[in-house]
Amino acid sequence: MTRPVALTIAGSDPSGGAGIQADLKTFHQFGVYGEAVITLLTVQNTVAVDAVQVLDPDFVAAQLKAVLEDIPPMAAKTGALGSAEMVERVATLARDFSFPLVVDPVMISKHGAPLMAANARQKLIEMLIPASALLTPNLHEAAAITGLRVENPADMRDAAKALLDLGAAAVLLKGGHLEGAAMDFLFWPGGELSLTAERIETKHTHGTGCSYSAAVTALMASGKDLEDAVKNAKAWIHRAIATNPGLGRGSGPVNHFATLL
Repeated sequence: MTRPVALTIAGSDPSGGAGIQADLKTFHQFGVYGEAVITLLTVQNTVAVDAVQVLDPDFVAAQLKAVLEDIPPMAAKTGALGSAEMVERVATLARDFSFPLVVDPVMISKHGAPLMAANARQKLIEMLIPASALLTPNLHEAAAITGLRVENPADMRDAAKALLDLGAAAVLLKGGHLEGAAMDFLFWPGGELSLTAERIETKHTHGTGCSYSAAVTALMASGKDLEDAVKNAKAWIHRAIATNPGLGRGSGPVNHFATLL
């Protein structure tokens, strides 16, 4: 039996809680063989991001081509891409992907460091979002992309419609920054699904968005349809936050060993 393969195209977090490290841990936990194309390097831990170095887009494209010609994945995701040139190169290659692409539009780190240049946003809108099978923004990212206020469930529906109009096949809008229950919405043309979980009061949420989108990607690589993939990923990330290992002096990582149901 061929093991499912998933690919992450994202930045590196040397503390292991976010980025490609979190993605690969998540892929492994879901029984999926993980591949990683690195787009940028960071100097960070659970307390701060001190430096970001974006790699040469040509080098990143070469990494991606090498992976695709030898071990093509069943699903892929993007994370932090850094520059407008990087977004353009990845999006150009993504047009020919024969597998679904989950786009996590990472713009700012947990500590407030920019992970996407301001001039890259338009390339994201024009080129990468239309190539996505699923777009997974948080409220701040949805507001930055659409120019709309996104502060409550009604706003989330308006923002999701705008994101679908930009060409995303589906949108998972994450409401973790809202007050009350942790409410996310999955939207697609003609339908929506609400996903609610009890809010967990903890500072240890570093890499939550990366791990959540990686879980969806792993499940899609394993053959799950979009709704089942998102439901299962939401339940898993909730358990991963609830059972976090309490590592680090700042916002520590979630538990990538969280059980699967």
